[in-house]
Amino acid sequence: MNTLPVNWLTEGLIDFEYKKYLLLAYLQAAKSEFGKQRLYPVFSDLIMHYRNLLQVKAHKQLVYESFPQRISRADFEKLELVYEKIVQDDETMQQLAEIIEFAAPLFTSTLEEGKELYEFVERHLELSPVGITPMYRNEGYLFLEAFPGTETQVYVYRITMFENTYERYRGIHTELLQIVRRGLTQTHENLKVQLLRERQELPNPATFVAVSKIPVPLEQSLLPIAKRSLVKYVTGMAA
Repeated sequence: MNTLPVNWLTEGLIDFEYKKYLLLAYLQAAKSEFGKQRLYPVFSDLIMHYRNLLQVKAHKQLVYESFPQRISRADFEKLELVYEKIVQDDETMQQLAEIIEFAAPLFTSTLEEGKELYEFVERHLELSPVGITPMYRNEGYLFLEAFPGTETQVYVYRITMFENTYERYRGIHTELLQIVRRGLTQTHENLKVQLLRERQELPNPATFVAVSKIPVPLEQSLLPIAKRSLVKYVTGMAA
């Protein structure tokens, strides 16, 4: 799809009509993805751009750091370079302010479409444990079943904790192990027992199954939402 550079606000020509053209083309492509029920990666990309926009709006001075500089004078005796900003807080900054005011509500409405799609898929996703769930649940198996379909995607998952200056949050990594054709005798419990026999590195794994009740793209919607739902589910069990 049509993408938007990370520094689209400050890269290239700082002109309202030009930036408007870039933005509208990008948002049209994003809406097209949502119309096909493809949520990722466009949804997370939209969130990133919107947060950047709000940051620039709240801290206009930070915009200066994004612009190029040119050397106006070099003091070789002190080995100092004095830089003159190409951009001053006048016409160019006024253009940026107009672009931001134009872009913010458009990002908001497009993100709302993505949120509605996310919640729609999440409401039609059933997540449940398979067998007895052990105390340690940050590692195990995820069975994923699309609709309609006769196959079960078997993933090994690992939930990790990330921490920065402001917050702690959980991430999840999945790896596809195999695709199993479903049948009357191939129950989720039987599949779990089979994995226990074949993979000794996880002797007592937590195992969950996520079943979609609606047809949505696997890679762009179902799997990302199933992963996030699993993190919330496991976190809730530990609370």
